[in-house]
Amino acid sequence: MRHIAILLLALALPGLAAPPAFAPVTPLPAGQTLRMPQDFGAHPAYKTEWWYATGWVKTAGGEQLGYQVTFFRSATATDADNPSAFAPKQLIIGHAALSDPKVGKLLHDEKSAREGFGLAYAKVGDTDVKLDDWRMQRQKDGSYRVSLAARDFNLQLTLAPTQPVLLQGENGYSRKGALPAQSSYYYSEPQLRTTGTIARAGGKPEAVTGATWLDHEWSSQVLDADASGWNWIGANLDDGGALMAFQIRSKTGAKLWAHSTWRDASGKTTQFAPGDVDFTPTQLWRSPRTQAEYPVATDIRTGATRWHIKPLQPDQELDSRRSTGAVYWEGAVTVERDGQPVGRAYLEMTGYVQPMKL
Repeated sequence: MRHIAILLLALALPGLAAPPAFAPVTPLPAGQTLRMPQDFGAHPAYKTEWWYATGWVKTAGGEQLGYQVTFFRSATATDADNPSAFAPKQLIIGHAALSDPKVGKLLHDEKSAREGFGLAYAKVGDTDVKLDDWRMQRQKDGSYRVSLAARDFNLQLTLAPTQPVLLQGENGYSRKGALPAQSSYYYSEPQLRTTGTIARAGGKPEAVTGATWLDHEWSSQVLDADASGWNWIGANLDDGGALMAFQIRSKTGAKLWAHSTWRDASGKTTQFAPGDVDFTPTQLWRSPRTQAEYPVATDIRTGATRWHIKPLQPDQELDSRRSTGAVYWEGAVTVERDGQPVGRAYLEMTGYVQPMKL
């Protein structure tokens, strides 16, 4: 029994150690913005980070599909100075999903591993994230190569920039609550011209074209203790513009914080304060698996402008309890303004099954 006692002691020791001190997110000095290209890469001193690509693509036959690929990096409580190559200092997690109306629900897959041995990593200096045979890498020309084989589909995509990086919040410092520490560093790359192939289960690779929205965000403390989750949208507008909006919800469903950024067709960027952003549900969908109710169609107000979003299909719930522990709705939606179609987007809604924890 001695080996069991030693194992139990080893498992208990991390709880006795002081919690790790992650780098704080603070307002950027006057006149300073995020640093490119360094900030395209990983920031291992911060607790949580993700690279999040969502897009609409069309096959040669005219089918509209939505896709999502996310790589997470999460620093653990393991001592960063631990010399062991086996020490799980950083976790790398991957989510991938395909929204195909012919299937009627979201196809998705997930992976996770500790960083190391060249099998899983998030490199500093530029975007290069790998998890076994899943990878997202930024090329010298600024484009991204996304390659992965999921359980029910295979993605081989190139995402090429067509416009400048969109800094969220104050030059990339994005507030998520009333306290300055409740924030992240955050930029987006909208309107990425997307080409490549998608192979669905049992089928051959099909050529696709479309547009992708890419988010990169890192932080150490984001949510208020009373927060349950958020609603977020990233929209590639038909006129070349871009719209991002989010709302943090309390455990009673009330708005705790909100923000929006709109870059119009001329390139003018407007940042909207919490009082200028509202999400109002117009259609609910109940999951037959979790019984959670999601507002899959929503009116979003940004200042004097109202946008309406509708889902490509209602069932786009993603169960990631094997990796991040969360169940959330994340799917392709269309965007209207004044009753007219104006773009395509992705909507993410967390905290409807249980409060979100990062």
